[in-house]
Amino acid sequence: MTQARSTLIPPGHAVFVHVTTRCVRRAWLFGTDRFSNRRYDHRCGLIEARVRELADVFAVGVYAFAWMANHFHLALAVRPDAVRGWSDDEVIDRWQRIYRSKCEKRNAERRAQMLADPEQMRVTRERLASLSWFMKCLNEHVSKIANAEDGACGHFWEARFKSQVLLDERALLAAMAYVDLNPIRAGIACNLMGSRNTSIRQRCKAVRGNVELATEVVRPIWGVAAATMPPITVAEYIELVDDTGRQIRKDKRGAIPADEPRALKRLGLSADHWTRKVKGVGSGFWRVVGTLEAIEEKAAAMQQQFLRGIGFARALAVG
Repeated sequence: MTQARSTLIPPGHAVFVHVTTRCVRRAWLFGTDRFSNRRYDHRCGLIEARVRELADVFAVGVYAFAWMANHFHLALAVRPDAVRGWSDDEVIDRWQRIYRSKCEKRNAERRAQMLADPEQMRVTRERLASLSWFMKCLNEHVSKIANAEDGACGHFWEARFKSQVLLDERALLAAMAYVDLNPIRAGIACNLMGSRNTSIRQRCKAVRGNVELATEVVRPIWGVAAATMPPITVAEYIELVDDTGRQIRKDKRGAIPADEPRALKRLGLSADHWTRKVKGVGSGFWRVVGTLEAIEEKAAAMQQQFLRGIGFARALAVG
């Protein structure tokens, strides 16, 4: 039975989340439609530009992304606490970057109306820290342009985007690796630099351009950083994702490194446990990703006795 997303992500709570949205009616995000012979690669630039724009507006940090042929993945940090520190003028400035009239007089009138209405200001603050509003502003923008290009109307995306709550930094890292390895799992890329339209390729290129970035702690690609950061450096994360990709794609394994990635040692995990957890983001866990104890606590907070995926977390704990 479908539940309100607020039961999983209570309003006003900071959260890590993995989001997936899929196209309908055989629509494309990128690639070539073999039936019409039309290319759609430009849509990756469209969606990436929109995510970057929204990350500068909302209290959201984008830690990983992957644009696939008919769907996309995002690993996000949502920070309602950050919005509370913004002034009323900053809140209005951010909101009007998304919903702005071409008439400057009308914009000024709306600003005055909002400043004079505390309830409207409260609602606008909440929306700037809302995952649902972030996804609404993303999906509506892309679907309008794509429908106009296709000469179609109606849904471009599935009715609801899918979300998984990531209960700690390790779950966030697992989801980031899962997102970044999508092209490799799908067999359309053989290595990280060949993984087009992913955040890991962008991180690799950034490090090549500035080697000093390699020693910095992993931060979001765009947007607001989480209150607690993943406890590994950019270089360690790239190494971790590369090794995980070799474990997941046995046919691309090549030479097995003599040592496990440094990040696994820092996290206190075995390579097998880590690889199973990354795979579990897509096929083992369900609405939440985390340790057995964290999932049990989340179920109790939702006043449920069970959450799907708890059996997988139990198997990871004992395995």
